[in-house]
Order: sequence, then C-alpha cells, then structure tokens
Amino acid sequence: MSTEPIVLTTISDGVATLTLNRPQARNALSIAMMTEIEAALAQLAADPTVKALVLAANGPAFCAGHDLKEMRSLESRDQIAAVFSQCSRMMKAIVRFPRPVIARVHAMATAAGCQIVASCDLAVAADDAKFATPGVNIGLFCSTPMVALSRNVGRKQAMEMLLTGHAVDAATACAWGLVNRAVPAHDLDRDVAHFANLIASKSSHTLKVGKEAFYAQLEMGLDDAYDYAAQVMTENMLARDAAEGIDAFLGKRNPVWQGC
Repeated sequence: MSTEPIVLTTISDGVATLTLNRPQARNALSIAMMTEIEAALAQLAADPTVKALVLAANGPAFCAGHDLKEMRSLESRDQIAAVFSQCSRMMKAIVRFPRPVIARVHAMATAAGCQIVASCDLAVAADDAKFATPGVNIGLFCSTPMVALSRNVGRKQAMEMLLTGHAVDAATACAWGLVNRAVPAHDLDRDVAHFANLIASKSSHTLKVGKEAFYAQLEMGLDDAYDYAAQVMTENMLARDAAEGIDAFLGKRNPVWQGC
C-alpha cells in the first residue's frame, strides 16, 4: 500500500490545486478519497488567499468513478446509500465552492469521474482524453453522474452517453459543452494555468457573488431569474470592489481589489 496522501493540495499565487492521488486505482473514488476531497474543499473555501481552484489527477487516468471493489464489499442498503449520498455532497461542494473550479483532465474520466468534470465551472482536457458514463455496461445506470452531465450537454448528447456507455473524445466533449478546451497534451498545464491565473486576477468577492448567482438563477423561471439577478447586481454595485473597479476603469489604472 502506498504511504502517499490520496489527495494532494498546493497553493501558488492565489491558485490552489487539488490533485487526486490514487494512481494505482485510476483515482477511483473510495470513501476515504471522497472524505479527503470534502475536507480539502472545506479548508480551501475558508482560505481567503485562494482565488481559483484546479482539480487535477496523477497517474494513468483522471478518475475511474466509484471504487467498485469497495462498493461490492458493502453489505447493506444503508451503506450503499451513504456512499452515493457522500458522492453527491462532494459534487455539490464543488459547485458551491466560493471560487471558480477548473478541471484539468487527462486520459479517462468515467462515471463519477465524468461527473466531477461536469461539476466544475470550467474544464480543459488533453486532446487524447476520453469521457464516458459506462455504468449501463455493468448493469448500473449512471444516475448520479447524469445530474451533472445533463446540466452541461444537450439532452440527446447526454442520453447517448448514458444509454450506450460509449466514450467520447475530447473534441466531441468540447463541441458538446462538457469541456471548454481540448488542447495538445503538452499544452494542458499551460492552458489550465492561463484560465486559473486570469481568474485569480479578478476580485474574489465578485467571483463568489457571480458564481453563486449563476447556479441559483439556472433553477428559476425567466421572471424570477431576472428579479433575482437584479437584486444581486444591486448588492454587487454597493461592494467596495465594484466601486474600486469602476473608478480604476474610469481612471485608466489597474484596480486594487480588497475582496469585499
């Protein structure tokens, strides 16, 4: 057994990187790994120096989904339900993380691994990466990955992945809206860093307000969404960073963000 941590965390220049580190298991989401991810997300969310978060992985795959050996060892309905509940909670923690989250995807992202990608705000993939929700092939429909997937790609495209279990390549995933960029593998770190550093240069307060509002309004009807968004912009306009940003723009200088 490896003695290395199964989740690694680094912070540099306002960008945190959370790296899945079970390479021998293709970063399958064991109970222990999900617990570590949840704890890392909570810790990073409370760190005011973090402006953006990158989710990455070591080894031959980004993430192979749930740890099926561990799942088969569970003996009761309650134990199984607890795992899926924990996974759902972890995915929601990514969505609700107060700063933008960028998936750095290489190789394969399958089942709950694909769900992680779909749960992130942005995703950059190596052009040889592949994505799949293959549960149907083993008699276990990818119902929880479906929630994130269907909120990223069109209905027909989501159903194609869910019903066939076939993998789609990075170019197709990009065309369908699952990832933002499909880039040569040797450019993956560069392009992820471009997004992360650009985002980290913005007001952390504005990013938090905007990300929260984006996901909230998606669940509303048109009238309610506009009413809600107008309220958000009113409060945002009264923030110090908005005043600083507007004054800097009018004064033709760089803003100095205060994060409030």
